[in-house]
Amino acid sequence: MIFSIEQILSPDELAEIKQVLEQAEFVDGKLTAGWHAKLVKNNQQLKTGTFQKELQRKIGVALADNVLFQSTVRPKAVHSLLFSRYSEGMSYDTHVDNALMKGSSSLSRSDVSFTLFLNSPQDYEGGELVIEGVQEEQSYKLEAGSAIVYPSTTLHRVNSVTQGIRLVAVGWVQSTIRDAGDREILFDLDTARRAIFVKSGKTPEFDLVSKSIANLLRKWADV
Repeated sequence: MIFSIEQILSPDELAEIKQVLEQAEFVDGKLTAGWHAKLVKNNQQLKTGTFQKELQRKIGVALADNVLFQSTVRPKAVHSLLFSRYSEGMSYDTHVDNALMKGSSSLSRSDVSFTLFLNSPQDYEGGELVIEGVQEEQSYKLEAGSAIVYPSTTLHRVNSVTQGIRLVAVGWVQSTIRDAGDREILFDLDTARRAIFVKSGKTPEFDLVSKSIANLLRKWADV
């Protein structure tokens, strides 16, 4: 399931992050790419250090507080988060994300990927995130503070930036629900449950849907 989430970051949070990035050091993005991705990756990434850790913490808090992100992704851990910069002529051609990634202490699965846009689409030309499907492609270039969430299993690319600078945070999640189809079922049920509650409160129908969600979590959860 591909999902866009608006306003994960507030304007004040965005301003703080952009101010940090303006004075921070960036390095060649190939340093964190797999052996085949190095062939097609042409961008810059925030150098590992104090700045990176503080920004990771800020975004981690914002994701934890976002109900839609939690319901859609059901994260067990957001185990990797990078800050990328694309200037004129930079791109990241077709690739698939690594299935296993080094977290803080061990390997983690990449079930869900996300791109969090940090500056306005009016700040640059090109630079669309393109997710490839079986028969068609979908391109995304969202407002600052918004994110696109998509399965890590997909082939995707970032088109060349032809003018300006593109700033994004890209992250990977190991979900408590390993299968993308199962995550979608739980999301649909949770959406229906919330709609029932808003309309009618805690009804017998609300309780039945809540029971189904709880029992499916017991059946599918990887904890």
